Amino acid sequence: MSELAAIEVDVSPAERFREYLATQGKRLTRERAITVDEVFASHEHFDADQLVARLSQRTDGSRVSRSTIYRTLTEMENAGLLRKVARSNDREIYEHDYGYPQHDHLICNRCGELTEFQNPDIKQILQAVAAEYGFRMEGHRLEVSGICARCSRPPARGHRKLDMI
Repeated sequence: MSELAAIEVDVSPAERFREYLATQGKRLTRERAITVDEVFASHEHFDADQLVARLSQRTDGSRVSRSTIYRTLTEMENAGLLRKVARSNDREIYEHDYGYPQHDHLICNRCGELTEFQNPDIKQILQAVAAEYGFRMEGHRLEVSGICARCSRPPARGHRKLDMI
C-alpha cells in the first residue's frame, strides 16, 4: 500500500465523531474514544477483527468489548470518518475517509493486497461523463480488481534431476 499524505483538518477525528454522536443523541464514551484513537493512530486498511486484536493487546488497561468495537465502526462509517473499501476473506476492509485525499484502489484477487493511488485524469474523465449525462458529481469511488505484480510472477522453479541430464 502506498502512503497518502494526510490532509490538514480543523477538527480532530474524535471531535468530529463527538459532534456526530451528539446529533444522534449519543455521547463519546471512553470506549468509543479509545476506538477512534486506535483507528486514527495510523493510516492503514484493517478489518474489525484486526482492530479487536490491536485493542486487546493494549497494556494500559483500556479494554473495549468486541461488540462495542463493531458498533463503533458502524457509527464511524455513518459519521463519515471511515468507509468500507472491499471484502477480503469474507471480512469488510475499512479505511479512513476523513483527513485523507480522494484516492482509488487496486485490489488483488489472490492475496487481497490493496494499493492506493491517485490519478487526476480519472477525475477529469468522470467529470466529463457526468456532464454528458447532466449529472452533478460529488465524488467517486474506484476499485480495480485483478492480480498484483507479485502474484503475477511465475513461480520460482528449481531444477529437477531429470532436467539436468
